[in-house]
Amino acid sequence: MVNATIKTIELADGRTITIETGKLAKQADGAVVVRMGETMLLATVVSAKEAQDNVDFMPLAVDYREKFSAAGRFPGGFLKRESRPSDEEILIARLVDRALRPLFPEDYHAETAMMISLISANQEEMPDALAGLAASAAIAVSDVPFETPISEVRVARINGEFVINPNRTELAKADMEIMVGASFDNIMMVEGEMNEVSEDVMLAAIKFAHEEIKKHCKAQEELAAALGVVKREYCHEVNDEDLRAKVKADLYKKCYAVTEQQITNKLERLASFQNVRDVYIEEYKAANAENTEINLDLHIMLIKKYYHDVEKEAMRRMILDKGIRLDGRTTSQIRPIWGEIDYLPGSHGSSIFTRGETQSLTSVTLGTKMDIKKIDAVTFQGTEKFLLHYNFPPFSVGDPKTPRGTGRREIGHGNLAHRALKKMIPDGFPYILRVVSDILESNGSSSMATVCAGTMGMMDAGVKMKKPVSGIAMGLITDKGSDKFAVLSDILAMKITWVTWTLKLQELPMELRQPRWILKLTVYHTKFWHKHFNRQKKVVCTFWAK
Repeated sequence: MVNATIKTIELADGRTITIETGKLAKQADGAVVVRMGETMLLATVVSAKEAQDNVDFMPLAVDYREKFSAAGRFPGGFLKRESRPSDEEILIARLVDRALRPLFPEDYHAETAMMISLISANQEEMPDALAGLAASAAIAVSDVPFETPISEVRVARINGEFVINPNRTELAKADMEIMVGASFDNIMMVEGEMNEVSEDVMLAAIKFAHEEIKKHCKAQEELAAALGVVKREYCHEVNDEDLRAKVKADLYKKCYAVTEQQITNKLERLASFQNVRDVYIEEYKAANAENTEINLDLHIMLIKKYYHDVEKEAMRRMILDKGIRLDGRTTSQIRPIWGEIDYLPGSHGSSIFTRGETQSLTSVTLGTKMDIKKIDAVTFQGTEKFLLHYNFPPFSVGDPKTPRGTGRREIGHGNLAHRALKKMIPDGFPYILRVVSDILESNGSSSMATVCAGTMGMMDAGVKMKKPVSGIAMGLITDKGSDKFAVLSDILAMKITWVTWTLKLQELPMELRQPRWILKLTVYHTKFWHKHFNRQKKVVCTFWAK
């Protein structure tokens, strides 16, 4: 009999979560079984020993699967075996990915696969709340480099009280549900939905979750210490600090000059920045064509990498120092918005919503009970009367490609809009409702454009929504070494990867003291919350006043 190492976490209501390692999947770099009641997740991580050539990012793949045998059930269909992941499985994998990805070292580029499998389940306990803990624990007991353990928990408010990881029956009574991912010191991710609640309640729920997550992180640290885990040494980057300094000295002013042009067209702006880099590379090649003391191909690759950092710093400095963004807007300005309804005569309802260079063409279809969506998942069987499908064709960003099925991004972004709109459907609405958002242009949050277009399309179809809902993406840029920061409303796609954190909010236009939020958050700073929320309210009121 193999002796496993087990760590137990006590919940406030008497339930326990156990983390077990050393019994299953021992050829993986790290493997754990996380258990709460009858629900068990097996999480494994395997990371290549070396990075592939010319890889300058973290090639992480997170996969979450639920086995029907976990609940003593057969899969549906003719094959009677699990196949592609369901939308729900993909959404859970994305939740885990968002919390894990930022905490791998910036210079770690080895291909890494995280697999999480539901191996035992009952109908009441919800395994998604344990997936983040299982993934982090698998890394904690491995030699894979990682900055700090994390965990994720679900917080629900039931009868005015916060509950950690409620079961399915309890959750049905909740007026607020959020999933929070965090390390011991910082919040990494928040996603969820709720009825109308105040900012104070929202903050209290996140803090309540964080206190529980701290216990999970501590348990993982103790487990790793008990196993004597030593993280591997690696060298996945070759850098030339002299070349880095030269690129910055030669190109920073040119980059800053491009930012000062305040080019509003996305493609023209990208071309201007790329031209600065390409001209410099050609000049560098000509100057060093006969220089046998350097590896010219390596230098060209490094110049591209270092130029990206210079470009980023030039944009950030203009925002932090002057309060002006790439397209000439101030930090609080929203791009021009225009909309139209009844554009598609063959649909029951339709709309166009355009914000700057982001555009959604949305159709609304009303159906009968024959069109209802049947859900046959491992832990849940039921129906769905409101469907929202989001499509992101490559031409929306100028890519010369054709679609190859629905991607994880489309499922995730569609889910954000679905969460925002579903509770605004009238009680007792007799029809099945399908909203399809086709993104025709994208430069900034298209999921939030879908929220606005969806509201307009449903009202055009005669759906008496409880209240209209609007959405926007916001971001925060901070300055290391000082207290200077900038809060950005309606961020461009180019800035999303460069801000300290992003926030996507959907709110109602009225009764704004109790807004309804759907949140997507990557890093948490308490002092900025109220400023974000107050600005968001002004944006919502302005849009629907039109």
